[in-house]
Amino acid sequence: MNILYVFAHPEPKSFNSAMKEAALKTLNEQGHKVKLSDLFAMGFKSVLDKHDFLQPKMTDVFNPFLEQMNASKNGTFSRDIMDEMEKVRWADMLVFHFPIYFTNMPAMMKGWIDRVFAAGFAFNPATQSAYETGLLKGKRAMLVMTAGAEESLYSKGGMHGDIHELLRYITHCTLEYTGLEVLPSHVVFGAGKMSEERGNAEIRSYLDRLRSVLPPARD
Repeated sequence: MNILYVFAHPEPKSFNSAMKEAALKTLNEQGHKVKLSDLFAMGFKSVLDKHDFLQPKMTDVFNPFLEQMNASKNGTFSRDIMDEMEKVRWADMLVFHFPIYFTNMPAMMKGWIDRVFAAGFAFNPATQSAYETGLLKGKRAMLVMTAGAEESLYSKGGMHGDIHELLRYITHCTLEYTGLEVLPSHVVFGAGKMSEERGNAEIRSYLDRLRSVLPPARD
């Protein structure tokens, strides 16, 4: 299976980075083909602006939606966007890995989605049944996240509420909107207060999850 691993954490020595490295090693050992987009390491530009379009359709006013449709049709996005789109086209499965910030993804990850999941590339806004006709249909996706709070605070009745309901705007309104089949998310809670022993156990649990949803590739 071709897997695109999109990662957003600014610290290479972080627990998230350790999870990511272990995941890449395991996926490669399983025989999968993996491409990594380490957004902070790449210095990926997180802001959608007029510089994303090499041959703008309109020069007097900036309309991001119309420019995305035009660039999708003509292949005139900036090079960094085109490179990421090629990875998405190649992939059978996309893994989005990030720490939760204010019950949300980091701006770097959101910017990747804003710029790469462009109108005309990832979704077709002209249809009334966008969820059924998303342009990434046939691919799968999974969110992998760490949260500073303990699981009890992100459960039904907890102070923050059910994390899976809170993140539905990502899993449903974003990923499923593009036609992706979304697997259940993997969340590590209390990540900021873990002992080394628990951290290692959480990484093993994550690797077990990957093995369960992505069996070894066949030759």
